[in-house]
Amino acid sequence: MNVSVSAVDPSASTNSAETVAARLARIVTEQSFCRQPDSVVHAAKRCVIDWFSAALPGAATKPARALERGLLDELGHGNARTLSGRRAPMRTAALINGLASHVVEFDDIFAPAIYHPGSPTIAAALAAAMGLNKTGRDLINAVIAGYEASTRVGAAMGPAHYRYWHNTGTIGSVGATAAVAFLFELTPSETAEALATSTTMAAGLQNAFRGNSEIKPLHAGHAADSGFVATALAQNGVVAASDMFEGDTGFGAAMSKDVDWNAALVNPDQFNILRTTVKNHGCCGHTFAALDGALALQDEHGFAAMDIASIRVGGYSATVDVTGNQIADTPGSAKFCLPFIVASGLVHGSIRLDAYSGARLNDPVVRDMMPRITVELDPEVDRLFPTQRAANIWITLNNGTELHRFQPHRVGDPDLPLSDDQLSDKFMELTTGCLQPKSARDLLNALWQLERQTDLEFILSRL
Repeated sequence: MNVSVSAVDPSASTNSAETVAARLARIVTEQSFCRQPDSVVHAAKRCVIDWFSAALPGAATKPARALERGLLDELGHGNARTLSGRRAPMRTAALINGLASHVVEFDDIFAPAIYHPGSPTIAAALAAAMGLNKTGRDLINAVIAGYEASTRVGAAMGPAHYRYWHNTGTIGSVGATAAVAFLFELTPSETAEALATSTTMAAGLQNAFRGNSEIKPLHAGHAADSGFVATALAQNGVVAASDMFEGDTGFGAAMSKDVDWNAALVNPDQFNILRTTVKNHGCCGHTFAALDGALALQDEHGFAAMDIASIRVGGYSATVDVTGNQIADTPGSAKFCLPFIVASGLVHGSIRLDAYSGARLNDPVVRDMMPRITVELDPEVDRLFPTQRAANIWITLNNGTELHRFQPHRVGDPDLPLSDDQLSDKFMELTTGCLQPKSARDLLNALWQLERQTDLEFILSRL
């Protein structure tokens, strides 16, 4: 698929007489076919590399393996691949790979939408690109389309949506649909129908990651799968209610409140993919600011974990509601337990893939520290959410010394980004054990040159 050089008209998507789905389709279609700035193409490649970083180790986990076993009759044929190397139809590959990419909690974030765009969007885009024999540049354009559609919708839905819903499952359906619709070459009107249809398949409950639960990653897989269903219906003439986003009983009204769709759809020449967070820790992103701040204080003052008397964290609402608990009995629950994450980080220096081994989960020093870590709502920090993810951290040492740090951003956020070299290091670290070092390096090099690749099958044959 060739990329045209037509410019995006900033006024083209501001006609309020159009439905939200039509305006959204116009934006993503024009952004995908224009000659994007080099920075946007580079950002998309970073997202794809980061997706593989999270997805490859995720493919070896219990949830991914369980899903593959349950879908064996769908494997062994088709033009796409699962990350375990099995042949699969596009939908099945997207479902399995989407789930796999969200298990180890290292997938990217778009903060204003409280959302992991990569897991559902790239899983769907990769499966469709392979199944349709598309190029690396086609894949990049589809990823951009998915990110731009879904991040705008997610930002519009706001924190009220996140009260009960998991945005990666709900908003992810929109991202996956935009990406798949692009690769199937739907017209703008068909794309609008597909995006409208995606809203009625949007699902994913917050309760899936409260306590000892392992089903959260399914949300990303289901969203990726939804992209194919919505696209198939629209491509074959099935229409949705035109106001599925903005209607009185539509997406915004049913799953949020006071949604300002006009604000979400202005500035169609703005690329949100440039403001993606690359995770630096393998846990819930709502713990990151506290962990980064605690580690910075430890680095600055040189205290050991055994020197700590107490820690108090002032966080935003989601930090308190989602991670302000003491439940860390399993890897799944530990990833959403701020006291465990901060304690383990201070004891062991980082939260990476090994943070949830039996030895780490039951470390007596970590377990002793956890009850001495409290999490409370900080109104000043909460006012910055969701656009800015910050925390206040107070640490009292056994000798009476009191330390404080305001952590304004998370390491990996657009304001504290990981460099390309750091992203490459993350890829190589997380894929150790999944791939031979040479295969990992070859895949990484190919992904850094994704826009020049004509054979995605050749790239994935390295897995």
